[in-house]
Amino acid sequence: MSLYFHLRAVPPSALRNSATWLQRLFEDDWDTVRRRIDRHREEMLDHHYVDHDTLYAGAPPHRAGEGPGAHVVLGGRPVPHHAPEAPPFLLLTAAQAARVAAFLTSTDIETLWHQARDQLLPRYGGPTTEPETHTLITSTHRDLTAFYQQTAEYGDAVVKCLLR
Repeated sequence: MSLYFHLRAVPPSALRNSATWLQRLFEDDWDTVRRRIDRHREEMLDHHYVDHDTLYAGAPPHRAGEGPGAHVVLGGRPVPHHAPEAPPFLLLTAAQAARVAAFLTSTDIETLWHQARDQLLPRYGGPTTEPETHTLITSTHRDLTAFYQQTAEYGDAVVKCLLR
């Protein structure tokens, strides 16, 4: 079973504090999702989403806390899912999304990579996979940066959901 972590831009006026409404946001067919990804209105991370969170927020016990780095992937206000076994939805306000966009555009990905490298490489096969792993990490950074920049430009909030 594959896990995908979705991030979706939503106008603040459209947000609802309802798990049912939030679930419906993520029930579109693949073609619709792909079009939103192409327009930087949605982003999707594979099962390595926790590694990207580690890259930006740090790993325990050195976690960055509640700043914009901690909000890139797994940050946000939790809204319980209607299925008790499912993880909560996460919501970022438009202001938080704008701070994340500023963080991502001003952050040096190479510095982040070197700080997290030793922790992340073993999860991808070790030092022999460094070129491929580095490329994956920097590509995902570009995608997340474009998503958050577009979101901030539109003044939108972000809803996050883990899908199987």
